[in-house]
Amino acid sequence: MTGETFQPAIEFLQARYAVDGHIILSGLELAVAPGEVLALVGRSGSGKTTTLKLINRLLDLTSGDVRVEGRSVGNWDPIRLRRHIGYVIQEAGLFPHYTVERNVALIPRLEGWPPERVRARVEELLHLVGLEPAKFRDRHPRELSGGQRQRVGVARALAADPPILLMDEPFGALDPLSRAEIQREFLALQSRLKKTVVLVTHDIREALRLANRIALMEAGKLVGVYSPLTFLKAREPLAAEYVATLGPGETPESAA
Repeated sequence: MTGETFQPAIEFLQARYAVDGHIILSGLELAVAPGEVLALVGRSGSGKTTTLKLINRLLDLTSGDVRVEGRSVGNWDPIRLRRHIGYVIQEAGLFPHYTVERNVALIPRLEGWPPERVRARVEELLHLVGLEPAKFRDRHPRELSGGQRQRVGVARALAADPPILLMDEPFGALDPLSRAEIQREFLALQSRLKKTVVLVTHDIREALRLANRIALMEAGKLVGVYSPLTFLKAREPLAAEYVATLGPGETPESAA
């Protein structure tokens, strides 16, 4: 997206976050375009998850600003903001005592949707993520595989049709075959839904496969932002370290 002009869906303006004087994130300047998938990549402790949580105010800035759809997150009601943004985490974060249907229906019910609309939305989303409603609707998370739980987590995040989706290592706990399958499904969903997605991942292959752009972070700072192809050719030492983990001649497509 280099050179393009856009009105950001999400924008960080000199964003800083510190805890007891310890700086976790410093001077972050970053914009996310509507409908793009931006991957945050970096070592553990680089500030990726902190960046994600500043968007939906699970953490509050120390200084600077984060804007969602042109509006400072500090001027959003936190509950309205979080219902405007889907959130998917590793292991799905489902309520274990809720059925699949009740997990997916959570936000629509809180929003006061009529029961028939809620039920229709649950059916639609379970179909969308590849789970047959009649088979899975009444199951509990313990009765599902890891891949199935992750699909339910994605369905729940999409339930109220939020324009923005935050994903924190959403596929990291899956076995390689399940991970590859759900990545393919994510790409198919994104081609249809065109959500604005911020994805945290340690897996450079996943970033190359799923993202339009890759934001590389280190020690709470942004190192650079790249398209998948420019990342593969980047001379920045940290980017080169990641590229070195790939096979010879590996491309975003072959990284899949």
